[in-house]
Amino acid sequence: MKPKPPSSVSDLVVAYPRRATASEHEIASQEALASRLAALLGRRFDPHFRPSRHRGEPPPYYVPDRTIIGVARAGRLGITRAADLYGGVAPHSFVAGKAITHGLIGPQAKAPKAWVASLADALRDVVLAGYTAFTPQDAEAAGMALLKHGPLRIKPVDANAGRGQIVARNADELRAGLAEQSAAVMRRLGLVLEEDLKDVVTYSVGWARVGKMEIAYVGTQSLTPDNQGVSVYGGSELRLARGGFDALRALDLSEHERQAVAMACQYDTAVSTAYPQLFASRRNYDVAFGVGAAGEPRAGVLEQSWRAGGASLAELAAMQAFALSPSMASVRAATRERYGEDAPRPIPQHLVFHGVDSAVGHISKSGGVLEDADGGA
Repeated sequence: MKPKPPSSVSDLVVAYPRRATASEHEIASQEALASRLAALLGRRFDPHFRPSRHRGEPPPYYVPDRTIIGVARAGRLGITRAADLYGGVAPHSFVAGKAITHGLIGPQAKAPKAWVASLADALRDVVLAGYTAFTPQDAEAAGMALLKHGPLRIKPVDANAGRGQIVARNADELRAGLAEQSAAVMRRLGLVLEEDLKDVVTYSVGWARVGKMEIAYVGTQSLTPDNQGVSVYGGSELRLARGGFDALRALDLSEHERQAVAMACQYDTAVSTAYPQLFASRRNYDVAFGVGAAGEPRAGVLEQSWRAGGASLAELAAMQAFALSPSMASVRAATRERYGEDAPRPIPQHLVFHGVDSAVGHISKSGGVLEDADGGA
C-alpha cells in the first residue's frame, strides 16, 4: 500500500492571524470556529499554522480574530477574495471600526486622508445622532453639540462587548470622559460620540457565506454583568435562514426585525459604495431600538463587524444544521457568555470555554442550535 501523501496547506483551516494579546477565552473561541469551519468545508483544522513555514504554497482558509487591514497585507497571506477567509478585509484601519458610522463635526475637522466624507449623508437615515472625531478638540466640539439635545455616549472604537463606553450628561462629564481617551488611538482610529438611548434593545443582523453555504439572520443581543459588575455583551439569540436576505425576509419576522434588516442592508450598501476595496464573507450589524432624550422612539445601526464575532458560534451551528438537513429552511441558534464561578457549565456539544481567563476572570462561553423551523428541540 502506498503511503498517503501529506495534505496540502490549501486543505487546511487555520485560526490566523491572531493578536499577540489574545486571552484564553478568545483563543478558544477562534479555534472553535476554525474547527467547525474545517468540518463544514471538509478540510483539516491546524492549530499550529504559521505562514513563514509555508512560503510559496497555496494558502489555507483563514479564520482571523480581527478584520484584516489593507489589501496588500491580505494579499501577502494569499487572501484576494471573500471566499478565502471567514471575516473581511478593510482598506484602512478606521474603516474596520465604529468610526465610519458617523460624520465629522464640520468641514474643518481633522480626518485621515482616505476618509470618505459623503458616507455620513448616505447613512444619516439609518444611524443615531452622532459624530466621529480624530482629535480631542473636535471630540469636545462634537460632544458639546450633542449635549444640547440630551445625554451622549463616548464610544472608543477599539473596545468590544460594550466595554469602555462612558455616558456624559453635561460638559464636565464630557471633558472628564474625553480625558480618559488615548489621543494616539483617537488620531488613528477615531472616537465616536453618539446620543444615549434608554430602554435599549439591540438586534444583530448578519450574512455569511462559507463555500456554497449562505445564511442570513436577525436576532437580539443580551447583556450580562461581568466579574466587575459592568454590563457587557452576554450573547445573541438568532433566527437564521438558508440563503440571503430575501430568504430571511420571507420568514415571519416582527416589525422591529424587518426594520433592523432594512437598516442594516442600507448601511452595508452605503459603506460598500464608499469603500469599494472592502470585501467580506461575514457581515454583522448591531441595530439599536430605544427611547431618546425627548421620550421619542429612536433606532439606528450602531456599528458593523467584518470578523468573527459574538454571534459567530450561532452562525456556524446553523450552517452545520443546514448541511445535515438539506430541506431545512430556517433554524434558531444562540450564543451565551456568562461570568463568575457560579456560571453553569454548558453542555458538551455547545461548550467553547469554561474557566478562568487571564483578561476577564471566570467566564463560560457556548453556542449552538436551539430549535429547528418546526419548533423541535
